[in-house]
Amino acid sequence: MPDSVTPLDGANCSGFVTIKDAGLTGMILLRADLGAADVAAALTGAGFDLPGSGELVGGLGQGALWMSPDELMILCAYDEAEATVATLAEALGELHALVANVSDARAVFRLTGEGATVREVLAKLSPADLRQNALPPGRVRRTRLAQVPAAFWFGGEHEAVLICFRSVAGYVFDLLSKAAEPGSEVGHF
Repeated sequence: MPDSVTPLDGANCSGFVTIKDAGLTGMILLRADLGAADVAAALTGAGFDLPGSGELVGGLGQGALWMSPDELMILCAYDEAEATVATLAEALGELHALVANVSDARAVFRLTGEGATVREVLAKLSPADLRQNALPPGRVRRTRLAQVPAAFWFGGEHEAVLICFRSVAGYVFDLLSKAAEPGSEVGHF
């Protein structure tokens, strides 16, 4: 069996913001009643903290993103995704929940740049309010980039992480690259 690769196999682009394929990332979709104490206890027992509404805890290697009132995206190392699914399924037991490894169905990008340039690139493509006070580090935003769904968060003022479906990874990479083209700076933030 061939080795797994990301949809863009390490692509990167350097403009006034650098866009990089973030590599293979373990991503597990969890659908459950996130307000239920037994679901929160099961997550804690499996080694994951439950993020609040619109929040993330941790990061790409080990973390959880709040995606909706009944959905989390659990992040882990790619090669640990299947074992993490089994751990979560066991911890949830007979609770009404869905746990699915979606690692190969998603693509992850890292955007880095100086000052507020990363926010500017995303603002060119998304209707989301990207001001620092509206989307500070520690918050995750589901939205769209041009015509496709995406989720992103800021790891700091100079870095963002973006997740999209694998099937549109090339399109998203091209959008981000064009938005970060030198000379296209707007200076909005």
